[in-house]
Amino acid sequence: MEGRLGNGTLRWRKQEGEASEVGVSSLQVCRCVAGALVLGDNQRRLSIYQCVVEGRVWPGTGLMLLEAQAATGFILDAAEGHRLTVMQAVRAGLVGRELRDKLLSAERAVTGYTDPESGELITLHQAMRKELLVHTHALRLLEAQVATGGIIEPHRGHRLSVQDAYQRGLFNQEVFTTLSEPSAHTKGFFHPDTLQNLTYLQMSSLCVQDPNTGLLLLPLRDAPPHSPSSGRGLRP
Repeated sequence: MEGRLGNGTLRWRKQEGEASEVGVSSLQVCRCVAGALVLGDNQRRLSIYQCVVEGRVWPGTGLMLLEAQAATGFILDAAEGHRLTVMQAVRAGLVGRELRDKLLSAERAVTGYTDPESGELITLHQAMRKELLVHTHALRLLEAQVATGGIIEPHRGHRLSVQDAYQRGLFNQEVFTTLSEPSAHTKGFFHPDTLQNLTYLQMSSLCVQDPNTGLLLLPLRDAPPHSPSSGRGLRP
């Protein structure tokens, strides 16, 4: 089920988001918010989607956390430690089918976008300039990449520092300035317990590392869910 093949390398088929072999092993080092660690006598590890289904995470925050996972390489199984492509995660029931299209779009931040005019593979910022996706949405995906280890270059499948990505022309001066200053990053990630409005980097800094899987989990109180969406899952 994992999105890893052979010696830990990965390539994406842009048509379906499926995995086959090529060198992108740097994407295996994952610093994403993988899920939640529900505290209490019987600690539980929950995926982001399951947190929303149980009403522990607001749907908007849950969707953005899943998009951040997709935009940095994998959908993560917090309980088992699996790293899956979006289509693998949908088939495994790790995320709902209602999210497939949104997460496939976010996954293209890794696989690359198809230029509707030339048919060529283009980067996230190039897609943003061509208005293939909303500027604020694209910026949030780039911020997730920065927070988890660096900008992903689709043509080569490895991560770059913000400075190196800018020098290679992956984005313009305006985007470079925003990505270089963490305080300028987009908020909108609401902490389930405190309801504090955070950036992705701030939320990930509150996580603990699971000693079994190595994934980052957000500790949550074992309190009755407070989200009005309890039991309904995420809606597009």
